[in-house]
Amino acid sequence: QVQLVESGGGSVQTGGSLRISCTASSYTDRGNCMAWFRQAPGKEREGVAAVYSGGQSKYYADSVKDRFTVSLDSTKNTMYLQMNSLKAEDAAMYYCAAAEWIGPVRCMRFDPDAMAWWGEGTRVTISS
Repeated sequence: QVQLVESGGGSVQTGGSLRISCTASSYTDRGNCMAWFRQAPGKEREGVAAVYSGGQSKYYADSVKDRFTVSLDSTKNTMYLQMNSLKAEDAAMYYCAAAEWIGPVRCMRFDPDAMAWWGEGTRVTISS
C-alpha cells in the first residue's frame, strides 16, 4: 500500500505561478507511473501531467503543455508540478495518483482506472 500526500495548493492570481507536491510513502522507479489529475466543480476529472519510470518519460495534457512542468525527486519520493501562467480554468482540486507496471501507454493516456493509489487532493484557486 502506497500513501500519497499532496501539498502546496492555494490561491494565486491569473498569470501567477504555483508549485504543488506529492510525497509517496514508498516508491520504486521501475515501471512506475505517477500522475497529476484535476477536477473542477461540475467537470470531469482530467489527467494533467505524468512521469513514467523514474522520469524516463513525461507526459502533459494539451491544455497545460508549455505552462506546467512535472518533475520527480526519487530521493524524496516526491513529485512536483510547477504551474506557470495560470488561467482561471486551471482552478481545481489537484490529485496525485500512482501505479506500478502499467506501461507507458496507459500512463501517457492518464488512465484513471490504471491508478492504484490516490491522494486526498490539494485545492488550487485562481483569482482575477
